[in-house]
Amino acid sequence: MRFGVLGPLLVETTGGEPVTVPETKVRALLADLLIHGGRPVSADRLAEDLWGRELPANPAAALQNKVWHLRRALESAEPGGRDLVVSGPAGYLLRAVPDDVGRFTALTGQARDHDDPHTRVRLLADALGLWRGPAYADFGDEEFVRAAVQRLEESRLAALEEQAEARLALGEHGMLIGELGDLVARHPLRERLRAAHLLALYRAGRQADALAGYTEFRSRLAEELGLDPGPELAALHQAILRQDPSLTSAPARPAPRTNLPAPLTELIGRDGAVISVRTLLEGNRLVTLTGPGGVGKTRLAIAAAHQAAAAYPDGVWLAELAAGGDPAESLMTVLGIREEGPASPPAERLAEALGAKRLLLVLDNCEHVIDAAAALSERLLRGAPGLRILATSQEPLDIQGETLWSVPPLALPVSGWRSDAVDLFVARAAAAAPGSTLGDDDAEAVALICRRLDGIPLALELAAARVRALGVHELLARLDDRFRLLTSGRRGAPARQRTLRAMIDWSWSLADGPEQTVLRRLAVHADGCTLEAAEAVCADPGLDVVDLLARLVDRSLVLVTGDGRYRLLESVAAYCLERLGEAGELGAVRERHAAYYLTLAGRAAPHLRGPGQREWLARLDAEGANLRLALKHAPSGTALRLVNALAWYWLLRGRLTEARRSFDTVLAEAPAGAERVKAVTWQAALAMLAGEGSDLVAAGRAALRLHDDLDDPAALAEAQWLLAHVQRGIGDPAAVEDLAARALDGFRDLGDRWGVAAALSTLASKALTRGDLTALRQHGEQSMALFRELGDRWGRLRAGESLSVLAEITGDYGQAARLRREGLRMAEELGLWGEVSWRLSGLGRLALLSGDHDGAREFHERARRLAAEQANRPAEEFAEMGLALGARRQGRLDAAEAHLRRWLGWMRQLEGNPGTALALAELGFVAEQRGDAGTALALHSEGHAIARATGDPRAIALALEGLAGAHSLAGDHEHAARLLDDAAAARRSAGAPLPPAERGDVDRIAARIHAALGERRRDTR
Repeated sequence: MRFGVLGPLLVETTGGEPVTVPETKVRALLADLLIHGGRPVSADRLAEDLWGRELPANPAAALQNKVWHLRRALESAEPGGRDLVVSGPAGYLLRAVPDDVGRFTALTGQARDHDDPHTRVRLLADALGLWRGPAYADFGDEEFVRAAVQRLEESRLAALEEQAEARLALGEHGMLIGELGDLVARHPLRERLRAAHLLALYRAGRQADALAGYTEFRSRLAEELGLDPGPELAALHQAILRQDPSLTSAPARPAPRTNLPAPLTELIGRDGAVISVRTLLEGNRLVTLTGPGGVGKTRLAIAAAHQAAAAYPDGVWLAELAAGGDPAESLMTVLGIREEGPASPPAERLAEALGAKRLLLVLDNCEHVIDAAAALSERLLRGAPGLRILATSQEPLDIQGETLWSVPPLALPVSGWRSDAVDLFVARAAAAAPGSTLGDDDAEAVALICRRLDGIPLALELAAARVRALGVHELLARLDDRFRLLTSGRRGAPARQRTLRAMIDWSWSLADGPEQTVLRRLAVHADGCTLEAAEAVCADPGLDVVDLLARLVDRSLVLVTGDGRYRLLESVAAYCLERLGEAGELGAVRERHAAYYLTLAGRAAPHLRGPGQREWLARLDAEGANLRLALKHAPSGTALRLVNALAWYWLLRGRLTEARRSFDTVLAEAPAGAERVKAVTWQAALAMLAGEGSDLVAAGRAALRLHDDLDDPAALAEAQWLLAHVQRGIGDPAAVEDLAARALDGFRDLGDRWGVAAALSTLASKALTRGDLTALRQHGEQSMALFRELGDRWGRLRAGESLSVLAEITGDYGQAARLRREGLRMAEELGLWGEVSWRLSGLGRLALLSGDHDGAREFHERARRLAAEQANRPAEEFAEMGLALGARRQGRLDAAEAHLRRWLGWMRQLEGNPGTALALAELGFVAEQRGDAGTALALHSEGHAIARATGDPRAIALALEGLAGAHSLAGDHEHAARLLDDAAAARRSAGAPLPPAERGDVDRIAARIHAALGERRRDTR
């Protein structure tokens, strides 16, 4: 995603599509985060910036609401966009910088490095063309943008001044007079701008106007600031008075003295980083770029030094320290300082030689001479006040005054396939194979390569060089053998950069024995780990894991993510796993890993049924890769306990496919016992929930029989409730309700309040199936009250759904909508996407009832997509049934039939599914509306039989109404009229009269009957 601030706030997708960020406060939040350029901003600061003195009653909650809206807007525009907004202990940050600011700074920096005025004018014109208006134009009056706006405006004016000077060098003084006159009028106290204007006037033969301009400036400066013009402008004034010949030609700009190498390739994806490093150098005398090997520290340092060169009249000098030896001697060689006079230490001779100079030293690859480099830097900075040092190192120099800047890997693709990492890979691959192109067919493979190489530039360049021989798909397939694959024969490249293994060997050699022990053991984790996990898995007597981790982080061998996790780059992890195997520790450390995550899952399980749901769901989410890895390598007994501990988590998250696959795999080798019985029960329950299996009800009964030998009332009650809960439209409704009732009795005997609340919620949903609205209300309200006391939001949204259906049936659509929106909010906050799908479908039903067909279709389509992503077939069927209902009510009969036919076969396989009766009724109405009386009668007759089996009077009434339509279409109007009367009686007995919004079919059929019977009576007169 791209952001622009040089004008009104601009947000675009990676494909260039504009993104709408609604609401002024949300846009202001985005602007505030962009101002801080990827650095965290405290919640207090953000709240003050957004609301000033008129803070809301709960600023933290109000800010969270704005953050939620911002994440939703970014996610809606581009999948993964919400991940750009990160929260942490230090506050919120945006993982992005303004792209136009980065481009502007890069172009102006390039212009300053060019002596050719034509090139300078072109680059500055490109830079100034990025401005669409005043910076942060939407928020110009806000205090929080003022400093950033002033800083950017100063940069814009400086670029205009530089452009004017370059155009003067090209002889464009005539065209410049008017432009500069307007600028001087708007900025009358800028000396450099005034000087360019005076020189343009003089060269155009207007010496008097030039002198008058100087006099006006001097008077204004004295009146407003009490100052005199600076020496450069005063000297220009004197030269104009003398008509100095030098004024008719521009002096050549001296090139800064430097040994910096000229880049051979474009620096990709680092515009913002170059800005940040240059800014740090302006305010700090020692800046150290840290980061893992191959991340591009050297290239970034050289680029930043090139752009900063004009500020150092005594030059910018690079000293490469990777070869070892005395850094002071290396630096003396670079600077051409000879030994003269009495012998003294090199550091002292350097300090003396540099004492009065203004220069920038780039000390590259300090890590292997870290102590000597630190001592030298400290001595030189003390002795040379005009000196600044830019160092690169895998660990800090750790001296006073050091400012650290961690060089991140290149940005990876979030959605689509373009990103900084991809751009680098594509550019280098094109250079390696001129004429070849990578297209959309290669997009997924390229994105995966970049992710697996962690966006490390050196690894990407080594990989890109192989595209010519292998192609991207074969390259991706061979990445498991990356150390043999990623080699380079580049002449002149340092040995440590010629292969991926050599690069990591270089880093590995920086660590001592205990550090290497912890490092190789960390490699058994997937996608990082917490400090607690690292201590449990890496511990040994005498190993201080916390201290060693800190040292490894300092050496850039271990990364710390924004949420405080410790992570190895994938290539480093692969290397360390090899080292772990060589040390003979692989099996034992993997067992430790599995044992730790079994303990974690066991600790999480009770918290997932109470007020700690959100925290522990997030914690297990973060450990998803580790949990899967633990299951893969754990002994069978450990794996069995682990799947049982994770089952409720998987169900809440809607990860049914993962859960079923895990249970199937583990049960294939699981030992007998209570844990196996529990796993078999979950296996059956998950199959029911997914709606897949040959005989789901029989599998559930078999699982319950296994509990008879356990003599464990708690396990039995849990199994009874679970199997009743998941049987949505499966099995004999009376038998399912009896199962839930027995579970309720068992939970009450055990004093299990959560179990009682859950069983009551299930009984409420079963009461709905048989049309008992009194029991539905009683059970639903009791369940809701208990779940509120327990602080379980999943339970609240489940009970709330039953109560919302009751409100819908009784015509209280406002209450139904309130309950469903509250449930939707809780489900989204917890990330329970299966439940989100059900709530969206419920809101879609309400939209249908209110006549909002477009809204209904949108709700149901969103619900259908979510359910399909979760492999939740019952939820997907419910959503598509809503699409069918809407299509038929709009007269789109073919679309309605297509939606219904897609699911009818599946529903018929599920014993006792009440949805089958509704689907048949809808198909019957489609046939009737097409004029096909025979098909309509057959469908409604089958639906009536199924409805009677469920005992739901509303389903029976719907079938009777359908039969009335079919008989009236066939000409049997008296029978049809009696059927309509029977349907109305069934609805009255259930206390659920037909809502006005649902009377369309009945009114149509009744009108046909009345018209026919009236005509008949007229014929008999």
